[in-house]
Amino acid sequence: MARRAAVAAAGFGAPLAGFAAELDGRTLSAWWALPFAGVLLSIALFPLVAMRIWHHHYGKITAAWTLAFFVPFTVLHGTSLAGASLVHALVAEYIPFIVLLTALFTVAGGIYIRGNLHGSPLLNTALLAIGAVLASFMGTTGASMLLIRPLVRANDNRRHRAHVVVFFIFIVSNIGGSLTPLGDPPLFLGFLKGVEFFWTLRNILPETAFMLACLLAIFFVLDSWFYRREGVLPRDPTPDTSRIGFDGGINFVLLLLVVALVLMSGLWRSPVVFDVFGTPLPLPSLARDIGLVAVTLLSLKLTAAQVHADNQFSWGPMVEVAKLFAGIFLTIIPVIAMLRAGVDGPFGAVVAAVTRPDGQPDPAMYFWATGLLSSFLDNAPTYLVFFNTAGGDAQQLMTTLAPTLAAISAGAVFMGANSYIGNAPNLMVKAIAEERGVAMPSFFGYMAWSCAVLVPLFVVLTFLFFV
Repeated sequence: MARRAAVAAAGFGAPLAGFAAELDGRTLSAWWALPFAGVLLSIALFPLVAMRIWHHHYGKITAAWTLAFFVPFTVLHGTSLAGASLVHALVAEYIPFIVLLTALFTVAGGIYIRGNLHGSPLLNTALLAIGAVLASFMGTTGASMLLIRPLVRANDNRRHRAHVVVFFIFIVSNIGGSLTPLGDPPLFLGFLKGVEFFWTLRNILPETAFMLACLLAIFFVLDSWFYRREGVLPRDPTPDTSRIGFDGGINFVLLLLVVALVLMSGLWRSPVVFDVFGTPLPLPSLARDIGLVAVTLLSLKLTAAQVHADNQFSWGPMVEVAKLFAGIFLTIIPVIAMLRAGVDGPFGAVVAAVTRPDGQPDPAMYFWATGLLSSFLDNAPTYLVFFNTAGGDAQQLMTTLAPTLAAISAGAVFMGANSYIGNAPNLMVKAIAEERGVAMPSFFGYMAWSCAVLVPLFVVLTFLFFV
């Protein structure tokens, strides 16, 4: 029998025991989505119209939108429901998300690939292919943080480099992480819900191979065209070295420890559950997060200062992601609640659109609905919404409804590449590239790339695999 830890008895949860109430999306108006839309529009428009203000005050702007949701919500719905929603978003979603990202960011930032690679089209394509493979085993964040710096350094003698980073985001920061629960947070949530570890590898490998093969081929052709047209700069900013190597090797061990901790939290079943003001916190999740914090601190202590200096390691990208996603995770609360309300909620038309007239799920519509929402919402809760919309029974979804689960999985992971905010590594890669002098496209400029390259491939993918 499940046991509740004695947290409440110690006075930790008792004063706010009423926080266990759930937010019913059926009672909400679509207007509650405005603060979330404000966060997204701020990320999209401020860098275009007021870059200096955004650079210095993006945290304050994000906090203002968050308060624009929580203050009226607390007044209208009471402190108990507002507090329950806040605690759940922080404890069950945001903190584990940021802890894992920070661990991967720190560990990958402590590995320095020594030597000067030369960014030819063939080398760049090979690096993207290697990153795609690594992403499913060390996570899109880990693979992105490991390879983005050497990739940018390899191309620092090229005049046009933004397209290299854009395709890196497409391939390494998103689509490459689609084959195991370690690759991307939505698949890890599915794993926790009962989806077998190798199910995605067996069931969406053809879709993933199609997307990666097409993207690598398109990139090679495009990069070859730029390379032939412009050549390279007369002087390479990075001097040549006699050989390629790695510094900070201890971080490879720590990276394996991160993988082990994530696996442990999914495989370990413990009856011990801590009650944090109404939000259940299972012991395996708590142990994972404490372990990840320990890994982060160990990496910082054991990595030589010279490795961080060579890597130009800074906390700027991580701080930016932490602040922006805090606003996203908190203002998204009513949006997710309204989606969970299904056809009875304000967004019922979205849920109804994924069901055929005979009541059966439509895999093609699930792919596009999950994907389009994952482009602008966080793809992990979006995955859960449609996982539950399709019935929420992992055994049934893995067997009789396997095409539907494949469509949900592919949509959540693949279309996270459609915008900078579709997946956390997208913004981190953008920030690191810009710190190193790459003129990255704006929010809408990036979407022009994704609409021109990804969307046509998604249309073909739909007819090949989901119709």
